[in-house]
Amino acid sequence: MNLRQMEVFRAVMLTGGVGGAAQLLHVSQPAISKVLAQAQKQAGFALFERVKGRLLPTPEGQQLHQEIDALWRGVERVRDVSRSLAAPRTGTLRLAVSASLASYLVPRTIALLCSRFPGLKSHMDILIAPIMVEALLDNTVDLGVALQPNDHPNLQSVQDWRCAFACVMPEKHPLARLETVRAADLRGHRIITSGPHSPYGQALLRAYGREADRLALDLTVRSSTSACWYAQAGAGVAVVDRAAVAGQSFHGLAVRPFHSRERLVVSILRNRYRPMSAVQQAFCEVFGSVWKDAMGKD
Repeated sequence: MNLRQMEVFRAVMLTGGVGGAAQLLHVSQPAISKVLAQAQKQAGFALFERVKGRLLPTPEGQQLHQEIDALWRGVERVRDVSRSLAAPRTGTLRLAVSASLASYLVPRTIALLCSRFPGLKSHMDILIAPIMVEALLDNTVDLGVALQPNDHPNLQSVQDWRCAFACVMPEKHPLARLETVRAADLRGHRIITSGPHSPYGQALLRAYGREADRLALDLTVRSSTSACWYAQAGAGVAVVDRAAVAGQSFHGLAVRPFHSRERLVVSILRNRYRPMSAVQQAFCEVFGSVWKDAMGKD
């Protein structure tokens, strides 16, 4: 007996007749009778006897029903799991994130994702690029949200965005009066920057352009988040990626566009050889919406 025949047989047992089984399964009575006849033929013994116009299960049919009923509970569990996978309300998401994206963009994405997946369990690590690559390769994390281009052949970019720079300073700083800050405006001010040997630091040097040699690049930090903390404390001014200051994450900090054609690449990365789950796909979709709302078009 195949699963359809078992389903019809079980429906007849539950409802006591062909008419009730037809209503339960939303098919016609002749269709039920045909499948039931096939089931009896396949089983090799009579499943029912007709007594005074009613179908009564034979002893063999009753014994078979007990086994099928136990089996059907497993079938229903499979159906439930299938439905939950198609439209999940829970899941696990392990993220590796560059520091700039950890202050607002990724937390905002997770907050919105929790409304779609109420049972979501999420873990986020702030990792530098080499460690993020290792975590993605050994499957320690599901997705990476990186502020640097990816060149590893076993990692794939799900989606990329271009990120401009901003200049940050205390609200009462003289540069806060400007609508847009240019590299030349930074002369005479203490600049918080990143080391010239890092990809981020090299991007900043390109953003400073010919003014780089005239600037007081006195304070060096590893991340743009740290640069914002320094500026917030009054240590100087900093040019950082706009992702770091999305959502007005730093109280008391003035944020102005920084005039430069230089752009950083923000990517969602995954292991090329691991298919994405529904939760991971939803994260990518929601992150794109959060980016658009917070960053607009550079």
